[in-house]
Amino acid sequence: MNNQRQVILSGIQPSNSLHIGNYLGAVRNWLDFQNQYSCYFMMVDLHAITHPQDPDQLRESSYFGIASYIAAGLDPEQHTLFLQSHVSAHAELAWILTCFSYMGELNRMTQFKDKSQRQGKNIGTGLYCYPNLMASDILLYKPHLIPVGDDQKQHVELTRNLASRFNNRYNKDIFQIPEAFIPKEGARIMDLQNPENKMSKSAENSKGVVFLNDTDKHIAKKIKSAVTDSGQEVRSFEEASAGLKNIISIHASLSKTSCHAVAEAYAGKMYGVLKKDTADLAVSMISPLRERTHDLLKDKKHLDILLQKGSEKAQQKAGQTLKDVYDAIGFVRSGHS
Repeated sequence: MNNQRQVILSGIQPSNSLHIGNYLGAVRNWLDFQNQYSCYFMMVDLHAITHPQDPDQLRESSYFGIASYIAAGLDPEQHTLFLQSHVSAHAELAWILTCFSYMGELNRMTQFKDKSQRQGKNIGTGLYCYPNLMASDILLYKPHLIPVGDDQKQHVELTRNLASRFNNRYNKDIFQIPEAFIPKEGARIMDLQNPENKMSKSAENSKGVVFLNDTDKHIAKKIKSAVTDSGQEVRSFEEASAGLKNIISIHASLSKTSCHAVAEAYAGKMYGVLKKDTADLAVSMISPLRERTHDLLKDKKHLDILLQKGSEKAQQKAGQTLKDVYDAIGFVRSGHS
C-alpha cells in the first residue's frame, strides 16, 4: 500500500443482505478508488445493533457482506477490509466524541428524527448517538474522502465539526478534516414499491428491494413490478414521476450514463420496455456477483483469515490515532509517566 496516497473510507451495515442500491451507490464506486487511494472498507456491525438483530442472521450477513466486497472486486491484499467490531478503537473513540458533541447537534440529525418517528416508544440511545460512532469510524483512519449518499452528508458535516472542535480545544492537528464524496448518478436508489423512500435492507416490503442474493427471476420480477404512475410512455426526465425517475436512475447507474441520456433514449417508448431493459441490465450485473459471493462463503475459514489480516491493519492505524487522542486529553497510559 502506498502510504503517500490520500485515504478513503466507507462501510455498510450487515443487517440483512446488501442490495442493488448499496452496490450502485457505494461498492461499485469503491472499485474506482482502488488504484488512486489507500482504502479502508468495513462492515459496520456495531451500527447494526441500534435495532435488535438475530445473532445468527447478523453473523451470516457480516460474512455475506465481506464476501460481496471481495466478489465485487475489492482486493483484501491491496487494501483494508474488516469488521468494525474487530477494532475496539471504534467504540473507544465514539465515547470521547460523545463527550465532545452537543445534544442540539444530535437532535438535528434528520435520520434520527425519521427513524425515531417510525420506531415510536422506547427509542434506543444507540440510535441517538449513532452519528458519534460514525464520526469515530471516519476519524480513526484520517481519510480525506468519505463516499456517502446525500442522506449521509449531514453526518459527515457533524464529523467535520467534531474533528475541528477537538483539534481546536487541544491546539493539535490530530484529526484530518474529511470531505464527503457523493456520486452524481445512482447515489440514491429508491424503493421500487415506495419511490419516495430510499431503498433499504430493513424495508417492510421486500418487493421494493433488489437484494444481491436474489435469483435472476426475482430481480426481473421486482423491477418489472416497480411502481411508476398512470402514464404509459417515457417523456423527459423532468416530467417523470418519482417511480419512473427511480427506474431511469437505476438504468443510468447500471449503464454508466446519465439519467437525461436514458430518458432521451427511451422517449416515446412504453414503460414496460424501459423496465425490461433495466431488469436485464440488473440481472447481468448481479448474477455473476451473486455466484462469486456464494463461492467465497463456502470457505469461511479463508474469510476469517482475511478478516484477521484486515483487522490487524486497521487496528494499527486506528490505535495510533487513539493514542494521540488519549495523550491530548491527558489520560494516563500504562507504562508512561
